[in-house]
Amino acid sequence: MGGRAMVAVVTGASSGIGLETALLLAGSGYTVHGCSRSPGRLEEEAAKRGRVGVKAVEADVDSTASVDGAVGSVLGAEGRIDALVNCAGYAQIGAIEDMTIGEVKRNMETNFFGTVRMIRAVVPAMRAQGGGRIVNVSAVAGRMGFALGSAYVASKFAVEGLTESLRHELRQFGIRVTAVEPGVVRTGFHGNMMEAKAPKESPYAGIAKKLVGSSSQLYRNGTDPQEVARVILGVLGEDEPPLRRAAGKDAEGLLEEKARRTDEQFEEYVQDIFADIMRLDG
Repeated sequence: MGGRAMVAVVTGASSGIGLETALLLAGSGYTVHGCSRSPGRLEEEAAKRGRVGVKAVEADVDSTASVDGAVGSVLGAEGRIDALVNCAGYAQIGAIEDMTIGEVKRNMETNFFGTVRMIRAVVPAMRAQGGGRIVNVSAVAGRMGFALGSAYVASKFAVEGLTESLRHELRQFGIRVTAVEPGVVRTGFHGNMMEAKAPKESPYAGIAKKLVGSSSQLYRNGTDPQEVARVILGVLGEDEPPLRRAAGKDAEGLLEEKARRTDEQFEEYVQDIFADIMRLDG
């Protein structure tokens, strides 16, 4: 590349995995454009850590016009995009019976259609330049279901299917696509979970309250987001990156258990884990 810095676009860059990925890539020689609805947060953190290679871009992945405008500004400034890392997302928690269709759609809008919008905006430039890398931050939840996670899990399963199909579509153009699958990560993600506006008489109310309370302890003990960022950096540097890459010991362990068990056996395994979570103190 003649010494030219690689250009990366990272979504969800104002917090959590997106923030750590943007800062790590900048510290590793990339020119990074971090997209979020709150670009000031990224600017403050980049200045605090001395990451001069980070440029904050205001973008809402729920809006096609916003995404197209943001990607257009990056291309106007840099002339190319070598890597896209899709981190933007949140979890809608609640029983599917208690959720409104609007709540389910909003979760899919950000987690899945936001990823689609970014890919559609970036791929033409990658094709024209002869290659690129796309990392979709999925989750272990994209490979397994759990109670009260139906909307979130469905959105991540969709990201997994999108990633796998894009591998076939884009390989001919030198574009490589990978899903990175974290487990529980120690970020503000827990605080940003959206609970379904369920009626007080919901048959799921007790279990929902217990799950949200106990999950705070899980997140406090979760994988450091910087570790996930290092996995993403590693994937971007591989000539032939894998279809999937787990991030975090819990993610690796769960996926190993899933691989060695039948569907029925793994279902029992997950039910046992859920029972243990229900016994945790928040």
